[in-house]
Amino acid sequence: QVQLVESGGALVQPGSSLRLSCTASGRSLEHYAIAWFRQAPGKEREGVSCISSSEDSDYYRNSLKGRFTISRDDAKKTVYLQLDTLKPEDPGVYYCAAARDLVDFFCSLIRPSDFASWGQGTQVTVSA
Repeated sequence: QVQLVESGGALVQPGSSLRLSCTASGRSLEHYAIAWFRQAPGKEREGVSCISSSEDSDYYRNSLKGRFTISRDDAKKTVYLQLDTLKPEDPGVYYCAAARDLVDFFCSLIRPSDFASWGQGTQVTVSA
């Protein structure tokens, strides 16, 4: 399995932007779909976005479309999540996860059960 490390979380004000990074150690991310999830205190982990292994497709939770953008740089073994116009409902621990050879249909569902490798998470806090 691939090992993942997230970074970039911070305390920011509403309306601010952040870029989260998910970097793999060891093997390449080629052939892996990568997703971002988030979990707020007392709530279930929810899917945020997924990018296919081929970079042909990216998917988002409906409520986040237009504010969050996922991208990948396989040469750097890194996937990014750009968070724009952060809102008070966006805080939580953001996790990235990898699934080898995941077909686009399942990437679009952004379900935790489809991903085998997980990072430890990075905290995003939004407060005035």
